[in-house]
Amino acid sequence: MRLSEIISVIEQLAPPSYQESYDNSGLITGSTEMEITGALICLDSLEVILDEAIQKKCNLVIAHHPIVFSGLKRLNGNNYIERVIIKAIKNDIAIYSVHTNLDNVYRGVNSKICEKLNLINCKILSPMSNQLRKLVTYAQKKDIEGIRNALFIAGAGDIGNYSECSFTSTGTGTYKGSTGSNPTVGEKNVRSYETEERIEIIFPQHLESLIIPAIKSRNTYEEVAYEICEINNVNQFLGAGMVGELESAMNSSEFLLFVKSAMKASSVRFTKPLSEPIKKVAVCGGSGSFLLGNAIKSRAQVFISADFKYHQFFDADSKIMIVDIGHFETEQFTIELLGAYLREKFPKFAVHLTELNTNPINYI
Repeated sequence: MRLSEIISVIEQLAPPSYQESYDNSGLITGSTEMEITGALICLDSLEVILDEAIQKKCNLVIAHHPIVFSGLKRLNGNNYIERVIIKAIKNDIAIYSVHTNLDNVYRGVNSKICEKLNLINCKILSPMSNQLRKLVTYAQKKDIEGIRNALFIAGAGDIGNYSECSFTSTGTGTYKGSTGSNPTVGEKNVRSYETEERIEIIFPQHLESLIIPAIKSRNTYEEVAYEICEINNVNQFLGAGMVGELESAMNSSEFLLFVKSAMKASSVRFTKPLSEPIKKVAVCGGSGSFLLGNAIKSRAQVFISADFKYHQFFDADSKIMIVDIGHFETEQFTIELLGAYLREKFPKFAVHLTELNTNPINYI
């Protein structure tokens, strides 16, 4: 199987355009034309992971964290990043990272945390805006249903829990073909007045390359008129963090023990326990302190994340209980998530989950 096929499927789950501006998700080493013998999934593409990949006969490592965040000026093997890149190139191993784009999609990192905590009624904590586009196009009535179906197949028309959403209105269009035209309706050099249908439909911006061919494939006009508009609507299924509810309320003591067990955390840091039973919980995989305000605004009673600094714990300000379980601990099940997804898409392809714990933090 070619690497390009695997990347295409991963990017259906987590399009690269959804990554944060500071991130470096995507193909770090290797060529998209490589034939892949097997894939090893991990959080961190360290040297020991590459050794494991070689031992398992995998020439693709799919990591959550990019091994390279900023540009490398030299490759001398003087640090662990340079050594990983050198070893990957020497052994013809591709490294692909799917990081904040997987954090930001609904079925991504945070959804997996919610699953492990048995949370229900889950929603994105901080939804993104400016990620949607609106298409407006025009066609004859006989072409409308075919165009609409082609757009739905291409991924347009999803609004929240609804799919195949569109709007059609009827009006009169005018056009006059030149001598070199070949109109399907009307005559050359004569202004035509035609009853037309106007279709309006929204779609995620990363699908634009599929949307235009879809409308052109089913429209019998020689020249297809369309416009694409950027819209500021919030995409409620895209963004940072999640918030959900426990099926049954717990007191602080039993909740903390439950979280420690469910998330396989060696230790848990937390602010003042709550006196009332806990029902509503916000989560964010990795470093989530930037979402504390959103968690409070959502009326969550607890915010589970990682990498809070000392003074940031004061920001809970008796409005919420912060529970810091560690960076690795919040993201470790991402390996399981990607493994299940790829095995479903490629049931006959060798997908391995790393057997190594790459958490750089130890506890006593």
